[in-house]
Formats: sequence, structure tokens, C-alpha cells
Amino acid sequence: MTTYKIGTRGSLLAVTQSTLMKNELERISGEKFELVLIKTQGDQITNKPLWQLEGKDFFTKELDEALLAGEVDLVIHSYKDLGSERPAGIKLAAVTERRFAHDILLIPQKNVDALKNWSGDFIVGTSSPRRIVNLTRSLNEYIPGKPTIKCETLRGNINTRIKKLQDGQYHAITLALAGIERLAHTEKSHAELSELLAGMNYLVLPQSTFPSAASQGALGIEMQEGRNDGGKLFGYISKLAHPRTVEEVYRERKAFKEYGGGCHLAVGIHVRQIGDTFLNVHAGEVDGKRIDKKWLENSNHPKVTGKLFVGLPFGSEPGIVYDEYLEKKPEAKQLTLDKKHLFVTSRYCVDTLKNSTKPQGLWAAGTKSLRDLVAQGFWVNGTSDSLGTDDLVALKSSKALKIIHPHLDESWNVLTHHMGTSDLGEVIGCYERVEKHVTPEYHQKLKEVGACYWTSFPQYQAFMLKFPELSHAHHFCGLGKTWQEFQKAGVRVHTVASMEEFYSLGK
Repeated sequence: MTTYKIGTRGSLLAVTQSTLMKNELERISGEKFELVLIKTQGDQITNKPLWQLEGKDFFTKELDEALLAGEVDLVIHSYKDLGSERPAGIKLAAVTERRFAHDILLIPQKNVDALKNWSGDFIVGTSSPRRIVNLTRSLNEYIPGKPTIKCETLRGNINTRIKKLQDGQYHAITLALAGIERLAHTEKSHAELSELLAGMNYLVLPQSTFPSAASQGALGIEMQEGRNDGGKLFGYISKLAHPRTVEEVYRERKAFKEYGGGCHLAVGIHVRQIGDTFLNVHAGEVDGKRIDKKWLENSNHPKVTGKLFVGLPFGSEPGIVYDEYLEKKPEAKQLTLDKKHLFVTSRYCVDTLKNSTKPQGLWAAGTKSLRDLVAQGFWVNGTSDSLGTDDLVALKSSKALKIIHPHLDESWNVLTHHMGTSDLGEVIGCYERVEKHVTPEYHQKLKEVGACYWTSFPQYQAFMLKFPELSHAHHFCGLGKTWQEFQKAGVRVHTVASMEEFYSLGK
């Protein structure tokens, strides 16, 4: 039996994630792997943000040297720590599957309770330029009370950072969810994390507004190029590679390099494969210029003539035809939700939410519904980001979040319309769609429509039944459940990454 040496940083997170990979490699190969702890410059300098320091490769240089010197056989990195230019003689052997690429805002429950009457600045701990730019710009729209957000320097290992939050040095901190999740997967680190997360609450930040760092959540495993073992070690490591993650992070790192790269870069870059295309989200600043991009690769939309229809009851875009046919009528109910997680699909469910007991956790269908709930004073733990429920189904299995919310993995309640369905749990109808009389003038406008954006498949069906002339228009929707229902029904529909992209079709 061969014994291979794995080089790793000595932090709790680095040791934990390397141990997880060590166990997988031993399972795959039947060989023995052992960890070698190596101190890096980034671990030793914790009093300043990295972007204020001279040099580069703060978390990798010493590991690179050990690998090239043959002191270790492979090294395991958080892939986002790897620069775009790697030393000669080092080979990337695998990029592992990533789960939970999101950032997470950790906040003591006592601060959540105080937000409605908050006075003064709300201090968030982070040293990431990307997080600073996006949090100060947008976070107050996602938490009750809309306090002024101020970011202050936070360095150190994950456990050190959370301890500083527990000690009251910050009102909240922002971390990579993937790191916290890995700490929950071994007995020792889970025990320490449980103590640190006592009394905490959280917000899983939506990627559409707060995109994570390029390749965040993935691990990169490196080895010597040209290793003289007939490809034996590479064969073991390559079995840990995850093709979808490789495709996503390749695009993220390419964009990161094009923006200039480096730990000073203040742009979040997230790519997600959806079906046979990729959704790209960039947000932040470069040289004082705001970056705010969201697009689908290889979108080939048809040429649109005529008016645009949007399936919302109102809007501010000039010349748009809105939905004056279907009215949503709320129906307030009283529910006992003490140990339940609740998924809210619409602002029309707020009356029921107000009349019910407080759920253990509250989740929204999209960023708009999240902001609607926050405006009513509710703390929301996260959103499906209008991309269906895949992310939420995954988050239900999170061992880290379950420390805070023990009932997370149980069946949720879903507040939606009476005809709704969900794979998250029991559906509770809180509103219904009622047909309204429409004027001849409105009917004439619909006849002039060349493209429709539908907010649900039942809405599309109702309009097609009442106004069959719309069947000749091009049909569009977002990338979530509506799109999935169009696909199931075999109805051709085009997808857009945002409403702004749909509005641009008419310009």
C-alpha cells in the first residue's frame, strides 16, 4: 500500500475539507493518504485585508513550494484562492463538485429582533472588496428596517470570525456558505461550529444581487505535472472531478481574469448551468464603474414586432401592456407554523403570514417577494432567486443550517395560489385568480402584442383560452417553475435572464 502526502493549510476549514477529500481518495484507491499542515503567509497576517498587502498568492505560495520540492504529493485548495497564473510544473488534477456557492449573512437573533427599531449604522464584518461594494449598495433592501450598511474589516479563520460576531464586534458578518457547510461534516468541527452558531440566524444571499467570488465553493486539487508514476495518482484524483462544476467555474475564472483579477477585485461572478445554457451574473465595481450584468449564453431570441405584454398587474415601463384580465384576491388564513419552514411565493400571501404564528424559517420565491416580505417587517432566510426550487431543496439538506434550524430538512409549508403545487411540502392556498371584465380597448391592445412574458403557466393558459389571438405572439418567461411547466406541457417558450432583457426586445 502506497502512502500519499496531502499538503494543506492548517486552519480548521482547510484541515476539514482536506480530510473529507482524503477519505474519498482512500475509498476510491484503497491507498493511504495523510495530511501535512503547511503555514501560509495569508494565515499569519490577519490584521489587514489582503488587498492592502504587497504581493500575491498569499494562501498558496508555501503549498506550491512544498509540492514542487516533492515534500507532498498533492495539495488541496479552496479553488477561489488559486490565482489565474499558476507556477510551471504544477497541474490541476481535479475541480470537485461544489454545493452552496452562495455567501451567507450570519446575524445574532437579538440583532434580528432589534432591526425594526434600529438606530445608527448596521456594521457588517468583511474584508472582501466585492462584498463591501454589493452589501453597502443593496443589503438594506433585504433586511427589515432598511438600516444604513457599513462594512468593517474582518479577517481570520471561519471559527475566529464567528467568535468575533458572538463577542459583539459586529452586528453581522458575511462568509462563504460552502466553508461553513464543510465544517459541519466532521464530528470535531461540527461540535465547534454548533457552539459558535448558538443564538444565530442567517440570510442566504441571493446570487442575482450578491454573486459570490469566482469559483467559490469548489475545491481545486493540484499535483506535480509529469509525475513519474504512470498516471496512477492522477487517475485517483481525477475521479473527484465534477464536469458541471468545471464548466461553471471555468467561465467564472475567465471573467475574473478579464476584469484584472487579484484580491482587490470588487466584482462578484457567478455562473450556473440551467438546462443546456449558462446563466451569468456579474455585480460590483471596476475602476469606480458599476458592473451589473445578467445574461444567458447563446440566447437567440426571435425578432419581435408589435407591443410587449407582461403578466403583472401594473408596471412603470412605458408602452407595455399589463395584465388587466386576472386579478389576484388574497384569502387570509390562520396557521400554526412554530416548527415549520415556510416558502412564500407571492406578496398576496402576506395577509395569511401576518395572521399566523411565527415559522421557524421563512423563504421567498424571488428577490422581489423577499423585499416585499422584508418591507412588512419579516426576517427572510433566503430565496429561490426565481429559478425554481432546486437550490432550496439542496439547502434543506444543509448540515450547517440545520444547526440553527433543526427542522430544516422536514416538510415545509408553501403559501401560494389555490392551484399551486410544490416539491418543498404541503401547499396552502392563500389567494385565487379571478377573471375580470376587459374593455374593447384593452382587447385591441392584446391583438397588437408581439411578445408575452408570463409569470405562471396557468396565467398563460387562461389568456390563451380567452384571447386565442395571442397564440401567434412569441412567448417568454423566466428560468424557474414557469419555464419547467411550459416544458412539461410541450409549449415552446423562450427564456430571459431578467425583465430588463425582455423589455429590451421592444427597443
